[in-house]
Amino acid sequence: MRVRTLTLASALGAALLTAGVLPAQAAPTARPAAVQEGTVSAADLLAKVTSCQQISNGTYRTDEETSATVPVCGKNGAVFWKADMDIDCDGQRTARCNESTDPWFQDDTAFHQSDGRPLTAETLPYVVVPSSSSIWNYASAGIKGGGVVAVIYGGQVEYAVVGDTGPTQIIGEASYATAQALGIDPDPETGGADSGVTYIAFTGSQVSPIESHSAAVTLGDQLAKQFLQNN
Repeated sequence: MRVRTLTLASALGAALLTAGVLPAQAAPTARPAAVQEGTVSAADLLAKVTSCQQISNGTYRTDEETSATVPVCGKNGAVFWKADMDIDCDGQRTARCNESTDPWFQDDTAFHQSDGRPLTAETLPYVVVPSSSSIWNYASAGIKGGGVVAVIYGGQVEYAVVGDTGPTQIIGEASYATAQALGIDPDPETGGADSGVTYIAFTGSQVSPIESHSAAVTLGDQLAKQFLQNN
């Protein structure tokens, strides 16, 4: 999660990187021009989320310095929000996600792979949901770790899983891999998108194993079709 303070552990990690214990930062990879996962278009999904039936008790900020303007909205079979995208690089250390590349790096995620290890932000598309609070409780709304989320940006659809939790008052964050697939700068310190990102989380869904992106795409496509039919 991006909104954090630099910890002693982060400083230690940077020292380890310098000593060669951690991998050095790799050069950025080329971002795809477009992505369309599954058979449901971004336009069709967006047409179903033009109005909001608010289910959160309040609204969220997109960053620490912004005002709270983002509600969580309910639909048949899903909840959604429209926000920005901050970059989460937490989880397993990789060349692009470690204490050197991300000042807020944490070596864990709220939900873990089938082998018990944290998720890998660099390679797995996942979304961060706000930790449960008086504003909104994601679990009570039917959102689970490993649940499928259709992330829409720039006319593109990327299917991700619910992989981490963040601050209780901030919304709009996804993994390095999610941003990269959508053509958003994935740099955890300077990247992200200021606005224009729609997150549609399908209630009751769960990908198994959580680390299988292909399984998320298959299930996501099925749920997106149902979402269009039922709303």
